[in-house]
Amino acid sequence: MFEETFKKVVFVGGHHTTALAVIEALESAKKHFSFEIYWIGHKHSMWGDENESAEYKEVTSLGIPFYNLSAGKFYRTYNPLKLIRIPFGFFQSLYYLLKIKPDLIVSFGGYLAVPVVIIGKILGITSFTHEQTTGVGFANDVVSKFASKIFLTWEDSLPGLKESKVTLVGLPLRKEILNPPAFSEGGILGEFIKKASGKPLIYITGGKQGAHFLNELVRESLDLLPIDYFVIHQCGSSTVFGDFSTLQKIKNDHYFVKDYFSAKETGLLFRYAALVVGRSGANTVYELAAIAKPAIFIPIPWVSHNEQRKNAEVLEKAGSAVILDQDKTKNSDFVKALVNVIANLRELSENAKKFGEKIPLNASETISSEIIKYLF
Repeated sequence: MFEETFKKVVFVGGHHTTALAVIEALESAKKHFSFEIYWIGHKHSMWGDENESAEYKEVTSLGIPFYNLSAGKFYRTYNPLKLIRIPFGFFQSLYYLLKIKPDLIVSFGGYLAVPVVIIGKILGITSFTHEQTTGVGFANDVVSKFASKIFLTWEDSLPGLKESKVTLVGLPLRKEILNPPAFSEGGILGEFIKKASGKPLIYITGGKQGAHFLNELVRESLDLLPIDYFVIHQCGSSTVFGDFSTLQKIKNDHYFVKDYFSAKETGLLFRYAALVVGRSGANTVYELAAIAKPAIFIPIPWVSHNEQRKNAEVLEKAGSAVILDQDKTKNSDFVKALVNVIANLRELSENAKKFGEKIPLNASETISSEIIKYLF
């Protein structure tokens, strides 16, 4: 640990919305304690993408210093140019940590966290990590061996971890998800939601990066939907496929598309949508469980340890979600699933409510409290 007159904390990892919820909880502590927060992450979401990532935009909008890390990963990486980035990420992490001199590293999963936490351990810097998924991912499996504390979202993640390090806390939630605004505060989006009042409103999201498969599925399915359905679609801003540009050209009064929705807008959508369709990343699954919202999940089939499928199965078993396999889902299958879920929405909503009562909602405060306790 580096000695400074005030404390410094580095945040790193693939789940930036979860980390931001903890940072938000930490803000109140600044009235009594002196510390600074730094961020190590991705400025661009995908290899070859020219647009700034949602992570970069949201973090820098808070005035947090952002350090772009060009790390690589082993899992399912076959491009030699990408593999070269693995050792580069370790040297870059060393440079950043020597420059920042943090007292603590807080990791939120993903391969970016691996070199930062390992180099931090070599330098004598303590690390905490949070595992979002129902099973420990490849990156966090490595990180957990070097971290001093491991915060878990689900008890199912416990096997294989050192129990003395583990605390079950749930997943840090954005305040906008738990306390969403009214549609009157939503501007153009709010007007569209108002227009859909009394009709089935479906929110489709590929996450902060977007999902090309989902975007194509939506484009091919819109004309097949019942005429009273309304669709709001977050498609991502990646320039690799140019999906946003393509989808913007669709002329359909019941379709609203945007590249990325803010936390406030997402809270609005989660509040008024009858159904949410998307990938089954840890944040999405937990947030929908917390607000008791029915869902259709199409897990990414190639993620490590099949973790998205396992995430989705939590709500499938609870009776509040349906899972579709990407490799077996055509536009006709997708539309049929939407119609079936809407027809059985009351049953799914009741199941979602029962399961939601079991979900911890104070993870942000718990983790921020442990950070302050360690620093001071």
